[in-house]
Amino acid sequence: MARIPVQSVLNKRPSPWVIALGSLVIVAFFGFPYALMFVTSLKSRLEVTDIPPAYFPSRPHFENYVNVWSSEVNPAASLLSTVVIAGGATLLVLLVATPAAYYVARFRFPGRMVFLLLVLITQMLQPTVLAVGLFQEFKGWQGYAVWGALILINAAFNLSFAIWIMQAFFASVPKEIDEAALIDGLGRMQTMFRISLPLVWPGIVTAIVFVFVNSWNEYAAALILVQQTELQPLTVSMPRFLGLYIQDWQYLFTVALIAIVPVIILFSIIERRLIGGLTAGSVK
Repeated sequence: MARIPVQSVLNKRPSPWVIALGSLVIVAFFGFPYALMFVTSLKSRLEVTDIPPAYFPSRPHFENYVNVWSSEVNPAASLLSTVVIAGGATLLVLLVATPAAYYVARFRFPGRMVFLLLVLITQMLQPTVLAVGLFQEFKGWQGYAVWGALILINAAFNLSFAIWIMQAFFASVPKEIDEAALIDGLGRMQTMFRISLPLVWPGIVTAIVFVFVNSWNEYAAALILVQQTELQPLTVSMPRFLGLYIQDWQYLFTVALIAIVPVIILFSIIERRLIGGLTAGSVK
């Protein structure tokens, strides 16, 4: 009986139809919750709680996407708060993590591995675990200052991952490139910004996406620190649509879909930079 070589089986590419069908299944699996949210956002308050349930509205209530802005929850203020906190935390992490990651990748200083280990250990801590300590530390921060507190907290809890991922990308760039730039007269900071950064864009993009999404979805610290409703981010203000006597599920799903839009915009912008960084790394 003839034996089929194992290597030929491994090298055989699947049919394009199989790839397309598998991709369709994956998209349907992950896209179904968003489709359900969209359908529910187009229902009236009574249709959401109908028994037996109505899977589709009798007519689409697109006015929900207009009326929700005038509701008592004030999602516009919450959206602004979330953008400020997530954007500020991401910017702060980049400002701190970029030079730190570059230094760790380029210099073998005493205690380097201990430093990296301590940085990694901080990733094990979460705002929920340190809730009491965070409240005691920032309870005096009132008004818009509480945004600054949340920016610091989110940046602190995401800084370790950014340093780790970015130092791995900096370490993958040959040192000879930096040495050639230094010989040509560039300073260390100029070498980092003008030579190394364009080659590690995929790592920077990964850090930006990770920090921004984590800060966008942060709940525990915001719930503890932000008492003024007009300053609360979306993660804290959205449950207020579900009151004791009135539950506006249609508005809750409407705001949930609106909250996804800024993240989608970020990914659409970042994707171009990611492709450009990969191309630059392959050429240079």
